[in-house]
Amino acid sequence: MRFITCTTIFSLLLATAYGRDIRRELNLENWKFEIGNSDSYAKTDYDDSDWEYIRVPGCWEDAGFPGYDGYAWYRTIVYIPEELKRKTLRLRLGRIDDVDRVYMNGVFIGGMGSMPPKYESAFNFQRDYYIPANFLKYDRENLIAIQVYDEHSCGGISGGDIGLYSENTVELVENLTGMWKFTTGNKPEYSEINFDDSDWQDMMVPAPWSSQGLGDYDGYAWYRKEITIDGSLKGERLILALGKIDDAEQVYFNGERIGGSVYGPLHQSVGRNNNFYNQESYYYIPSHLIRWGRSNTIAVQVWDAWNIGGIYEGPVGITTRKLYMEFKKIW
Repeated sequence: MRFITCTTIFSLLLATAYGRDIRRELNLENWKFEIGNSDSYAKTDYDDSDWEYIRVPGCWEDAGFPGYDGYAWYRTIVYIPEELKRKTLRLRLGRIDDVDRVYMNGVFIGGMGSMPPKYESAFNFQRDYYIPANFLKYDRENLIAIQVYDEHSCGGISGGDIGLYSENTVELVENLTGMWKFTTGNKPEYSEINFDDSDWQDMMVPAPWSSQGLGDYDGYAWYRKEITIDGSLKGERLILALGKIDDAEQVYFNGERIGGSVYGPLHQSVGRNNNFYNQESYYYIPSHLIRWGRSNTIAVQVWDAWNIGGIYEGPVGITTRKLYMEFKKIW
């Protein structure tokens, strides 16, 4: 018989999938467009006044660039109202032929496929990227820039419902969408509060690791994030939201395990009949573990058996028990 702690039971109860109210806020049909490639095209101060206009979705060959294969860029300015600040925003770009890298206000937020020289097409994947709230300017103009590489045939943003979408999620008091420290492999010291992860790579969260240079990697990997929790929240009970994780996870806060989708070694517990990957993960943070007003370490061990891998869909951040209960309508 397997024994599970109360914290684990509570964590498993929280790791439940809920419906989403997703709506399109902006229709992104019109873009500035230029063939060629330069890192400066992603910058907010770049002058694109002499670029052509192009409508998406559609192959760029059909928009006056017949037979062109190679690099090209799309740019557009969007105005994001303050009223969307409390919502999770997603950039849906449909299908892109073949490889893309997406920037919001000059900062990378996601991409699929691999650019040359290690080219790998992702033409058959739907692009759907969460936008870190701290990358946005509310009630002001924001720049979206997209680098695309096409190997052959149809090129560019070729199909789908393109737009900026809002998603009703649990309200976060600390939004942790963005870059986390990441490494493949598995060592127990990776969970420790004082472990030096300075040589780990940066990984966008939430987004599949398969779309960020790891291809079809299956196995163990770790995420780490340093956060400061304001002392004004000291009277609140806090919950860590980690979105959806493919396939299973164990979660540590300041070196202590606070829960996981399964109990015990992940690779022994994940089978093809499990659906942990499709559940949102929420973990109560015991108050005695929190270092108020100082640095705290979140460490997440992930096991991926197949498919995309990693913390791939939001919300990701810190919420309160009150906000969690309001959102889930559990009274």
